[in-house]
Amino acid sequence: MPRVKSILNISAYLFTSLTDTAALRESIRSQAADLSLKGTVLLADEGINLFLAGRETDVRAFVDWLREDARFKPLEPKESWSTDMPFGKLLVKVKREIIRMNHPTIQPATGRAPAVDAKTLARWLDAGHDDEGRPVVTLDTRNEFEVQHGHFKGAIDWHIRKFSDFPQAVLDHREELRGKTVVSYCTGGIRCEKAAIFMAEAGIDHVLQLDGGILKYFEETGGKHFEGECFVFDAREALDASLSEVDGE
Repeated sequence: MPRVKSILNISAYLFTSLTDTAALRESIRSQAADLSLKGTVLLADEGINLFLAGRETDVRAFVDWLREDARFKPLEPKESWSTDMPFGKLLVKVKREIIRMNHPTIQPATGRAPAVDAKTLARWLDAGHDDEGRPVVTLDTRNEFEVQHGHFKGAIDWHIRKFSDFPQAVLDHREELRGKTVVSYCTGGIRCEKAAIFMAEAGIDHVLQLDGGILKYFEETGGKHFEGECFVFDAREALDASLSEVDGE
């Protein structure tokens, strides 16, 4: 008999100005520990990035508690289920950036780059162009080893080894993107928040980020135009288009 998938996994991020990260670290650690959650929460002046898992009622209670802080009210976690706890412990850390780019002038909290939703992107990929007739290309902003697990068919991959390499790759390749609608994508959307802003500032026109990343795309389209699985940073390693663990039961 198949094992019940009773562990709720959430991933979420939010770019929002935080001036009390040390105090937040302690309150978040205490709340998550009291609810027996495991995973990682990253805090920085620019916002929050989290990957947590536990019993459904406990995870939802934690999210409700976090949203009581007005700064975190817009948080929209992406969900998936597993039979086993994918994390070994709980970590709550304060970092310089919740996703490291080494370009402090890129501040998504002050204004998001334009985004495209999953269903619209799928429709564009069906047609081979956007609603204005421009060719559409997908640009993978993830690290090379993540891309190897799966990617959009025909996606541009610059084989970067870490996200802080992305800005130089943009400068090296930007002429190749002229005249096209460029849709940057990553696992859950956090890297694209910065990537799309940087590309626009580098003079590339018609740049969009995939809203919610691959995980949201899987949820809303079933993975159309995507080849392989999506790498995730926990014990499950990769999820298929149904957001199920690839090697799970």
